[in-house]
Amino acid sequence: MTEHTFGATVADSDAPTLSGDPGLFTPAPGAAPMWRMIASQARMELRVMLRHGEQFLLTMVIPVLLLVGFSLVNVLDVGEGARVDALTPGILALAIMSTSFTGLAIGTGFERRYGVLKRLGATPLSRFGLLAAKTLAVLAVQTIQITILCVVAVLLGWNPTLSPAGVLAALLLVLLATAAFSSLALLMAGTLRAEATLAGANLVYVLLLGLGGVLFPTSSFPAPMEQAVSVLPITALASGLRELLAHGALPSAGTFLVLVAWTLVCGLSASRLFRWE
Repeated sequence: MTEHTFGATVADSDAPTLSGDPGLFTPAPGAAPMWRMIASQARMELRVMLRHGEQFLLTMVIPVLLLVGFSLVNVLDVGEGARVDALTPGILALAIMSTSFTGLAIGTGFERRYGVLKRLGATPLSRFGLLAAKTLAVLAVQTIQITILCVVAVLLGWNPTLSPAGVLAALLLVLLATAAFSSLALLMAGTLRAEATLAGANLVYVLLLGLGGVLFPTSSFPAPMEQAVSVLPITALASGLRELLAHGALPSAGTFLVLVAWTLVCGLSASRLFRWE
């Protein structure tokens, strides 16, 4: 009698049954939209970059020390005017390069060696999605860098000359340089061994620090050498920022074209040659 009553109760109830809603337990496989995958990967990349002690030293501490040291101690001829006004544009360019090239290349190279990228390659995230996520994370770190360096420079007496058009030009320079350096970093990290990437990225960092017009204008170089280094992305960025921030003049079109050319060549090469393992 109890079993009969229980059975009747279940049969007469309004509870949903498996046959009553065919789509209730139907799986719906599929990848998330590309923008959501890129945003999620970018957040993860940003957390990794901020937690890495060596990258923090490279991207935050060294540029600040160079700015403060060379602004307060007269050991480097930076031309006429306040030392901090002449040094700040080049230090900003160095900070952008340290994050978007050196740190990104080394970090990605070892991610590739340890199999992190191989596992990402098994997900729906494409090469373009990975490149975009890493670039977004780099831009976030650079925002912090630029803010800190500008505050330190102002405390040292920096007085930049900027117009609304100059602000837009500076923003465009930073974005183009970030794209160029990031593409070059991922091209190196995606094609070379991790040890070779580590050595190559550090070597390029040191060479461009001395030859790229970071601490002093390239006009002090001999004419042939000045023309040779003018096609480097760090030279275009440093000279463009120096024209904007120190002299209040807009950079030439050639400055932007150099960065666009590096972005296109390195970006297309990285998208084609980048290997997950």
